Amino acid sequence: MAVTLTGDLLQIYDALFTSFGHQHWWPAKTPFETMVGAILTQNVSWTNAAQAVRNLEDAGMFDPHLLTAADTADIARLIVPSRYYNQKAERIREFAGVYVREFGADPAAMAAVETGELRERLLALRGFGEETADTILLYACEKPVFVVDAYTRRIFSRYGLLPEGASYDRTQRLFADNLEEDAELFNDYHAQIVHLGKTICKKSPLCDRCPIREIHGALWCAVGRG
Repeated sequence: MAVTLTGDLLQIYDALFTSFGHQHWWPAKTPFETMVGAILTQNVSWTNAAQAVRNLEDAGMFDPHLLTAADTADIARLIVPSRYYNQKAERIREFAGVYVREFGADPAAMAAVETGELRERLLALRGFGEETADTILLYACEKPVFVVDAYTRRIFSRYGLLPEGASYDRTQRLFADNLEEDAELFNDYHAQIVHLGKTICKKSPLCDRCPIREIHGALWCAVGRG
């Protein structure tokens, strides 16, 4: 079963890559920008989060030491486009403080921490769920941790590889248990899933355009069958 499932997952990735090309994620200039971006993009589109990132840059505030010392109200005013800006301002300030105090504001020092230990540290921060923590681990620290989001659950449950309503952990294990640990693969695979979910496998899907409608002649989208 595992070998077949591994092959299916790789064929799905290959079909997505062939159709969409490399996605070049995460769109950030520095690892710290990726970390803050992971907070800003919670419950909002990347377009909105990117505007908040630009606002912080334009104000000269995209520095962990400055954010640690800043008033949360000052941060909040700059990140209004990201929604829930008061909460996110608090999360950014708290995270920046941890990043400075515990890792010396050095992404290499942070990345050197064992993956499980670092994940637990991030999850201990207020407002940090599994997706935010794993986004930082994969895209900022280049650790082979597969990021799961709503698109992942939707697409792979429609293709019968996950039960409907699968948990974050169950969904993550689908990839972690059947693919080699490869940060580069996990990086682009997740980005491909997001692109597919945004453009084709939407709540009202465009099944005739889906590049993974059939894999091995056995996996058919439940929505398309209907």
